[in-house]
This record gives sequence, C-alpha cells and structure tokens, in this order.
Amino acid sequence: MKNKYALKIYTLHSKQNIPISLNEAWEFLSNPNNLKTITPEYMGFHILSGADRPMYAGQIIQYIVTPVLGIKTKWVTEITHAKDHAYFVDEQRFGPYALWHHKHFIKKIDGGVEMEDIIDYKVPFGWFGQLIHPFIVRPKLDEIFEYRRKKLIDLFGEI
Repeated sequence: MKNKYALKIYTLHSKQNIPISLNEAWEFLSNPNNLKTITPEYMGFHILSGADRPMYAGQIIQYIVTPVLGIKTKWVTEITHAKDHAYFVDEQRFGPYALWHHKHFIKKIDGGVEMEDIIDYKVPFGWFGQLIHPFIVRPKLDEIFEYRRKKLIDLFGEI
C-alpha cells in the first residue's frame, strides 16, 4: 500500500514590490548577513559560517535558528544557482525540513523592483508532520514572511 504522506510537498509563494533599484535589491537580498535583519528576533538567527563572500553557486551557509518551542536547530543551506541581479536558489542540506528548495527572483519594474519567493518544502515526521503542518508549520512560515514583508517596507518603503 502506498504511503499518501511520503510525497506531500507544499509550496509557499510570495511577491513584494519595493521602491529601490535592482542593484540595491540584489546587494541587500543576496547578502546572507542581511537575513538576520529580516528574520523575527525570537528565531535566534545566527550565521555560523559561509557568509564571508559575495553569493555564488556552491556556497554553503551554516546557521543556528530557533524555529519553535525554543529548540535551537542547525540549518545548513547551499546556494545551488545564482544569476547576478536576477535570482538565486538555496536548498537545505541539513535542518528542520525533509525538503527545502527556495527560489528568490528579483526584477526591475516601474518605480522599483518586484521580489518573488517560491519555496517548495516537505515537513518531516511522516503523517504526524502532515497533521501538524496546517496548525504549526504553515502558520509559522506565514508569520515569518509577513515579518519580512513589513521589515522590508520599514527599510525601503513600498510601491
């Protein structure tokens, strides 16, 4: 019998327009050190290594985060693709998700840039992870991205 929970992959899609140049957007968004600025403080976000150079494909970045219940977790991501001033992709190599594939796109629009995020992710713990997803995981991700949206407006304004 096929396990219906084995292949459940969720998608989070977000778009935001901000009134800055493509160059300013790229410089800010492609710098891993700025992740702390746009992440809620309670998450205890701390970069351990890998953020000492401009972004490149193959870059490994190690963090400590506290996503839920005060439990510190090591999160290791790899920048698998990067096209200067256009997009980059980070994939979890070790961390809280069974799968994490995050595409970041930026493009010039009238009056600024459009930022688009597409995250494909899978929760761990099989059927139990699927059960808690709508009550814990997805609301937490939505909260984090809403914090980021507001923080970017505070920093750069909005269109």
